[in-house]
Amino acid sequence: MTAQNGGTLREAWALARPYWFSEERWTARLLLAAIIGMSLGLVGINVRLNYWRADFYNALQNYDESGFFSQIALFTVLAGISVAVGVYQVYLQRMLEIKWRRWMTGVYLKEWLGNQTYYRLQLGGDTTDNPDQRIADDLDMFPAHTLNLTLGLLTNIVQAVSFSMILWSLSGPLTIPLGSLGAVQIPGYMFWAAILYTLIGTGIAIRLGRPLVGLNFDQQRFEADLRYSLVRLRENSESVAFYRGEAREFTVFWNRFGRAFSNFWEIMRRKRLLGFFIGGYSQAAYIFPYLIIVPRFFAEKLQLGVIQQTAGSFIELQDSLSYLIDSYPEIASWQSEVSRLSAFRAQVAKIEAAPHPIEIRHEGEGIAVEGLEISLPDGKILASGLGFEVAPGQALLVTGPTGTGKSTLLRALAGIWPYGRGAVRLGDGPVFFLPQRPYIPLGTLRHALAYPGEEARFDSERLAAVLEQAGLGHLTPDLDKADLWAQRLSIGEQQRLAFARVFLAEPAILFLDEASSALDEAGEAHLYQLLRGMPHRPSIVSVGHRASLRRFHDVVFDLASSQDKVTA
Repeated sequence: MTAQNGGTLREAWALARPYWFSEERWTARLLLAAIIGMSLGLVGINVRLNYWRADFYNALQNYDESGFFSQIALFTVLAGISVAVGVYQVYLQRMLEIKWRRWMTGVYLKEWLGNQTYYRLQLGGDTTDNPDQRIADDLDMFPAHTLNLTLGLLTNIVQAVSFSMILWSLSGPLTIPLGSLGAVQIPGYMFWAAILYTLIGTGIAIRLGRPLVGLNFDQQRFEADLRYSLVRLRENSESVAFYRGEAREFTVFWNRFGRAFSNFWEIMRRKRLLGFFIGGYSQAAYIFPYLIIVPRFFAEKLQLGVIQQTAGSFIELQDSLSYLIDSYPEIASWQSEVSRLSAFRAQVAKIEAAPHPIEIRHEGEGIAVEGLEISLPDGKILASGLGFEVAPGQALLVTGPTGTGKSTLLRALAGIWPYGRGAVRLGDGPVFFLPQRPYIPLGTLRHALAYPGEEARFDSERLAAVLEQAGLGHLTPDLDKADLWAQRLSIGEQQRLAFARVFLAEPAILFLDEASSALDEAGEAHLYQLLRGMPHRPSIVSVGHRASLRRFHDVVFDLASSQDKVTA
C-alpha cells in the first residue's frame, strides 16, 4: 500500500471513529455485527454451492436421475435462504448508512455554525470551497461508500480464504518436465495461477485508475461551484434583471459548466479505459481455469463435476482477489470524499484553535473599548488606538470616509472579527446587530419577523404591533404566508422589518451598520425615535453617513480622526 493510501486510511478512520464511539455506538455496532454475520452467512452458502456444483454435474455424467432431482431440491433451499439473507443484509446496511449520515450531519452542522465558523471560513485566503456541498453531498456518500468498501473487503477476504483451501485441495500438483534435469512439481498449482492472474490484473488496474481520485475531487468542486452560482442568481434576481445582466450571467454559468463538462469528459475517458481492461480481465477469468485444467480432463483423470468445481473455485477466488480492481471507481470516489471532508474538518479545527486577540468580556452595563486595533486578514492594520465608552441608554454614531473600517469596527465589537487586538467590554444582556441588508430566512413572515428567536414566543397581537411600529402594518394579514420575502420586500421594507425585530427582542446592546440607508429621512427619524424611546434603554452604536443621524445620538466618533493610522 502506498503512503498516500495509508494517509487516506488514517484520514478515513479519523472521520469515522467518532460515530462508532458516540452515544449511538451500541445501535451502530449491533447493526454492523448483524450485517457482518449475514455477509459471512452468504459466503458460507456460496461455499456450499461450490460443493453442490460438483455433485450436480457428477449426477448428470453418471445418469443419476434421483441424484439430479435431489440436487435441484437442495439448490432451491440454498437459493431461497441466500435471497432472504441478501435482502435483509441490504436493508440493515441502508439503515446503518442513514443513521450514520444523520449523526455526522448533526455534528458537522453544529461545528460549521458554532463559533461563527461559517463566517470566518470566508475571511482568510485559504478558504474551503463549498462547505455546504461537503455537508450535503460528501456526508451522504461517505458512510455508504465506507460501509460498502469495508464490508466488501471483509467478505472477499473470508471468501478468498475459503476458496483457496478448496482450490488447493482440488487442483493437486502440476508436474513440469525438465528433460534430463528431471521434473518440478508445483503443489496447488491452480491456487498459484489464480494469485498470479490477480496480481497482474490489480497492478494494471491501479495504474489505469489512479487519476480518477483527483478527477472525482475536482468534479465535485466544479459541480458545487455551478450550483452555487445558480442559487446566487435566484437570490439576486431583481438586481440582475435591473442590470439586464442575463448575458453576463450566462457567460459565468457556461464557463463554470464548461469546467465541469471538461472534467467529466476526462472521467469518462479514464473510466472507458479502465472499463475495457476490467471487462476483458473479468471475461478471461471464466476461460483461463479451463485452459489450465482441461489436459487432466482429457487424460480421463478428472470427472466433469470436479472440473466444474475446480473452475468455479478458481473464479470465486479470482473474483475475491480482484475486489480492488472491480471496486476501483468507487474507491476513487471514496478517496475524494475523504480528502474533501478531512480538509473541511482541518479548516474548522484551525479556526476553532486560532487565538482571538480581541478580548470580548460580557459584564456590567453599556460598552467600553480600550486599545482596540483592527487588522485585515493579510495582517495590514486598518485602525489602531481606538477607545470609547457608551453608557447604558446612550447612543454613539461612528462616522468617517469609506474604507476607514467603520463596518469592520462593528464586527470587532460584536466578536465576529478575529483580526486585531485589544479589549471590548459588553454589558450583560442580549446583543443585536442590524446590517445594511438584513437576512430574511425562508418560510413565513412570522418566522422572518421573529428571527433569530422562536416564533412561538410571540403571539400574533405582539407581532402585529411591532409591524405597525415599523411602518409595515399592511403586512399583518400575511403573517402566516410562506413566500420569498427577501425578493418580495424592497430593501427599505427589509430594513423596517429588521427594526421590528429589535422591538421584539429588546436587546441591551444594539449595533446598526447603515441600517436605515434605504429609508427616507422621515422614516429613518421615526424608527430612531422609537429606538431611543424603548423602555429598557439599550446602548446603541451606529454607523452612518447621513448628517441627519447626528441628532439621534449622544456622541459622534469620527473614525478618521480618532485613531492613529498605521500603514502596512
